[in-house]
Amino acid sequence: MSRPLRKLGFLTIGLFDAADPRRGHESTLEIIELGERLGFDSAWVRHRHLQYGISSPVAVLAAASQRTSRIELGTAVIPLGWENPLRLAEDLATVDLLSGGRLNPGLSVGPPMRWDDVKHALYPDTADAEDFSYDRVERLLGFVRGEPATGFSGTQGFEVFSDRVQPQSPGLGDRLWYGGASLRSAEWAGEHRMNFLTSSVVKAEGESTDFAEIQLSHIRAFREHHPAGRISQGLVVIPTDSATPHQRAKYEAYAEKRLPRTAEPQGPARMLFSPDFVGTAAEIAERLHAHKAFREIDEVAFALPFTFEHEDYVQILTDIAERLGPALGRHP
Repeated sequence: MSRPLRKLGFLTIGLFDAADPRRGHESTLEIIELGERLGFDSAWVRHRHLQYGISSPVAVLAAASQRTSRIELGTAVIPLGWENPLRLAEDLATVDLLSGGRLNPGLSVGPPMRWDDVKHALYPDTADAEDFSYDRVERLLGFVRGEPATGFSGTQGFEVFSDRVQPQSPGLGDRLWYGGASLRSAEWAGEHRMNFLTSSVVKAEGESTDFAEIQLSHIRAFREHHPAGRISQGLVVIPTDSATPHQRAKYEAYAEKRLPRTAEPQGPARMLFSPDFVGTAAEIAERLHAHKAFREIDEVAFALPFTFEHEDYVQILTDIAERLGPALGRHP
């Protein structure tokens, strides 16, 4: 039996046209505003560098914080290989304060994508010395949670210095998430009292190639280490109740094109993808209630497809809020 859905969220990549990047960013902000009006609990943005998607989610969420008042604002996820943990801690705390304590930063580690192509631009003098392990997250956790950043605090001349990152935002340390696809990531997030973001991708590390079964093992491993931690699931969900025939055909073609990658693990890392969920709210709810991992969570951030139009996202979000959410036991 599935748990009643307690928190309903959505995730967007925020694509834009290189010839008119402002329009794409405005569209993302309008979608977040719509999400709040529809009663969603959270809105999340992806992070893309050197692509035509949001490269600075913290800045976008700062803008969103001034155009909304209730909805939680998250990143899924910020790849820390591109970031200085101290500077990022300052930005996160600043935006969290501006939002009234609504920021939910999601993080990940590992070398930046296309590392050999970007390392000389990103770290021209220190590329070979950079540490992309979990230690990078621990540094950020410490700064956000108020551990000393330097050995000096006090007054020097007319300047007053703190030994901690400023500002400090109460509660932000409990709203940090780790986005993981492996069993070790789930365990590590729990051990370090983070929350845990699951998505439509997992690593098939053992014999099983059942996506839901593998994801369930991650959820249970996380809870063994952090029973009170939050877990959010981010499957691609596309309800068609109010879609036009043209939209419905486009959605079905999108899912069909992506289906072959779900048949078996992909690449040397053995990444396993979940099928996209396309259909009426009732049909999707039935499939989710049968999903082994979904049945053990009560919070979601359903992912919007990458390449659709603004009006498609309006239709999808409206159907999720008004039809699918209630079918999953969630009521605003």
